[in-house]
Parts: sequence; C-alpha cells; structure tokens
Amino acid sequence: MRIDNRDVLKSLPEILDHFFALTVPRLKGLAKRWDSTKGTPVFTQGGKYTSRGWTEWTQGFLYGCRLLCFDATGDEELLVSGREDTLRYMAPHLSHVGVHDHGFNNLSTYGNLRRLALEGRSDDTEDLVRLYELALKVSGAVQASRWTKIHDGGGYIHSFNGPQSLFVDTIRSCRILVVAHTLGHRLMGENDEAISLLDRAVEHIRTTLRYNVYYGTGRDIYDVRGRVAHESIFNVTDGRYRCPSTQQGYAAFSTWTRGLAWGLLGCAEQLEFFRDYKELLDEREDGAAFLQELEEGALAMADFFLENTPTDGVPYWDTGAPGLAEMGDYLDHPAEPDNDWEPVDSSAGAISAQGLLRLGDYLGKDGRGARYHRAGLQLAQTLLSPPYLSNDPDHEGVLLHTVYHRPNGWDYIPEGKKIPQGESALWGDYHALELAVYCKGLMENSAPLRFYQKT
Repeated sequence: MRIDNRDVLKSLPEILDHFFALTVPRLKGLAKRWDSTKGTPVFTQGGKYTSRGWTEWTQGFLYGCRLLCFDATGDEELLVSGREDTLRYMAPHLSHVGVHDHGFNNLSTYGNLRRLALEGRSDDTEDLVRLYELALKVSGAVQASRWTKIHDGGGYIHSFNGPQSLFVDTIRSCRILVVAHTLGHRLMGENDEAISLLDRAVEHIRTTLRYNVYYGTGRDIYDVRGRVAHESIFNVTDGRYRCPSTQQGYAAFSTWTRGLAWGLLGCAEQLEFFRDYKELLDEREDGAAFLQELEEGALAMADFFLENTPTDGVPYWDTGAPGLAEMGDYLDHPAEPDNDWEPVDSSAGAISAQGLLRLGDYLGKDGRGARYHRAGLQLAQTLLSPPYLSNDPDHEGVLLHTVYHRPNGWDYIPEGKKIPQGESALWGDYHALELAVYCKGLMENSAPLRFYQKT
C-alpha cells in the first residue's frame, strides 16, 4: 500500500454523509423483503441477497447493520427493527455449542443494543439492559466451553471443523469472553469447577499468535513476518501442533487476506481493551508478556498487510492466489476488481482498515502509530466510495467486490466475466458500517466505537 500525505480528513465528512444516506434505505428495504424462513442472507447474486446454508454466522450482522446505521443517523425505525429482530430471532445463537463465532453474532446485536442503551441513545429499560447482559454472559460462557487443551497446558476455542482445528478468525470471538468476564460471569464445569473466561480468552489469543501468525524466525521455509495461516491443526490425543491448513484460502502456506484481517482487528481491539482494563493484566504474572505478544502480533500482521496489498490498500483474496502471477506488477498500482485472474476482497479491506486505525490510535496516531492511522484513513476513503460503494439503488448490498468462498466456487460471476466481482456480503456491509461509524467518531472527536463499555 502506498501511504501519502493527502488530507483525508477534509473529504471524509462528505463521503460519510453519502455513505449513510445510501445505506439507510437499503437496510430498510432488505428488512422488509427478506423472508426469515429462508435462513439468513449471506451474499448477493446479481445484486440480490441470497442465503447459503453452512452456519448462520451472518444473522447477527443482518440486525447489527441496522443498529450501527441508527447509531450514525438516529433513524429510529432502524433501532426498533434491529432490536425487535434480535429479541425474536437471536436466542439460539446464545446457546449454540457448535460454532466459534459468538463474538460476531452476539456482540453485533446484544452488544450493540447494550452499548446504545448505556450511552443514552435508546429508551431501553433497565430490565432490557439486564437481558442484554445476561445474553452476553451466556454467549461468552458457551463460547469458552468449546475448548481444546494443548500439550503445554494452554488451549484454544476450536472451530466448527472440530477439536483439532484452530481458526485465526476466532481471535475476534474472544471479545465475547472478556465482556462476559467484566460482567462478573464465569464458566462452570464438572464438579462445580469455576473456569475464568478471561483466562480462556488470553490462552486462546496466545495460542493463535503462536501457531497461526508467523514472525520471520525460520519456523518453516515459508515463514515470512506477518503471514497468517487460516487454520492450525493439532493432534487432540497429545495436544501437539501438527501443521497449517486453510478452509477458505488458497493454500496452507499462503495468506487468506480475510483471515489476516480478522487477526489484525482482533489483536488491535484486545490491545484497546487491556489498556482500559489494565488491572486485569496487572493481576497476572504473565500480563506484561502477554501484552507484548499482542502488540508484536498486531504489528507483524499490519506490516504484512501494508507490504502485500496494491497501492490503494484493497487486497486480493489471497496473497498466494495463482492468478496473481499473470497480473504483472499488481502491487504497483490500485487493485483491479475487473480483471481476468483473481478477485479482490473488499471485506478484508474494510476489516483491516478498522484494525489499522485502532492499532494506530493505540500506538499514538501522532507517533509510532501514525503510519497505520493514515493507512486506515486512506483505505476507509477508498472503500466508502465508488467503485467499492454501490450507488445502484437496485443493488441490495453496500460494499461491492467482496468474496466469500473462492475455493468452493460459491461466489457469483457475472455473465461475460471470468472471476467474481460486483457483489456484496453481509459481513462486508457490517464491517463497512463499523468502519464508517468509527470514522464518524474521529470526525466529531467523540468517544470511539468499542465492543466494551467500562462503566
């Protein structure tokens, strides 16, 4: 990515106004059209949202988008709709023992509702706030119960692939564990064993940083600093690491850029959390070491992202995708959504932009973090504008040129084209909204968007 000296802050207010003006009617239209008996919308085909049965991991984004858009615009219809559908449909996600994505579904809904209430933005009663908090407690404990121990005494929250599988994505689900911990909750095990949700979050993050993130130390011949393996495989009999793998990337030894994005944003958010809850690490002998590991992981992933994306910061879907070799010096100019070889993934860009902004703020945007902060602002400006912002009122998505599962061939390829392009995904729209709300806070010098509230 090429970071320049343009004054992004001058153009962002107009960009954000246009973004939210476009998003409001689109979210309302989808809410009215969508038939909940068809499952959850996942991605668009020809501009219309469709479902894809795998897990219902995008349902929280469906309602969370409305809550975020209310946050930015004050449109009460979106708040009422998002709240009603959360209370009507999201309860099964709280006790879902088969997935690793509680931090996506339930913080997007119950978490945003609690935040808006505590900020005085909604008219929710004290009883409703307690309900939201109970939901977050249950979700955090259920997520923490999906646990695989490893040989050194640590462990991880395993993916839906099974107990052998550690996904880099799940680092962002640790948010639900630390929120539940701050609400005074814990997981109760056999013989009434009280299991700390904070401990499980810390151990999961450490294991992810150790095995899914590379640091250029010669771990294998593909060990490049900041490279991320989507999945790590363990022998569940003795708890030892076996090999890298992937579900949605090109190969075990390449970097699926959305996985990199989840890791970067997840680490940046945890750095913010432990800065504000410093006392939680002060109570641990390994607290300082853990914080250093978090920062090193975030810096490695941020630097890898900046070094391996085109000049505008919009990434292709995988840094090792084979067609990139046919595209010449593809890193020396802006990304090309309309090409014959490999698709870009704007959703990975939106997630990464927020990670860069948060990391830059944590490090000091006028000091060590200046490079990351500026990169995040530039990338936000690019993604919240055409050709990544959909100006077509007949298109149900907001953020264009996202990719879901390239290896499985699930993404829509328009007639006459060779690769997926021009479509949206619900997580892409949600994270574009998160990015826009975060940037709006920067413009207004207001309290930044957080997944937690220190009351």
